Amino acid sequence: MSRTVPGWSYARAMARGESEPEPETVADPATAGATAQLPVPGASLRVHKALAIPMSEITWRATTSGGPGGQHANRTLSRVEVQFDVDGSAVLGPRQRARLHERYGPVIRAAASESRSQARNRQLALERLAERIAAGLRVDPTRRPTKPTKGSQVRRVEAKRHRSEVKRRRRPPGDGDD
Repeated sequence: MSRTVPGWSYARAMARGESEPEPETVADPATAGATAQLPVPGASLRVHKALAIPMSEITWRATTSGGPGGQHANRTLSRVEVQFDVDGSAVLGPRQRARLHERYGPVIRAAASESRSQARNRQLALERLAERIAAGLRVDPTRRPTKPTKGSQVRRVEAKRHRSEVKRRRRPPGDGDD
């Protein structure tokens, strides 16, 4: 019998004393590296106190992490990439959507591969996604130029006069004295 269940290993199952799993109960898109919706219904990603993005609007994908690490890094799908579709979001207002689209484009992505655990990397990637969205929505106040105070103007002119006097004293005598 040929195995088509992704992520299933006959040797591992036999070592644990398990029987062969049913394909429909084991097939998990996250384990296979396919794109999937986050499984927690009703949960949301809190960006700031006025905005929470439902997990149904965030897609995620698990892949093998790059770099050294031997068999564990080459075989496990621990790197997580999360994506948020700005244009397809129902929770964003038109100005928020325009601001995010202008700064990041139609899709905002965040990835994490620091941990060996896929669950921890998913948590890190979601935190990074929330930070990017919050930074993209932040409106910097416009700078209003201020007038220099009378005291600062006096101090500036006095410092120039003092510097000029120091340089004048460094000149050799009779050089340029009119």
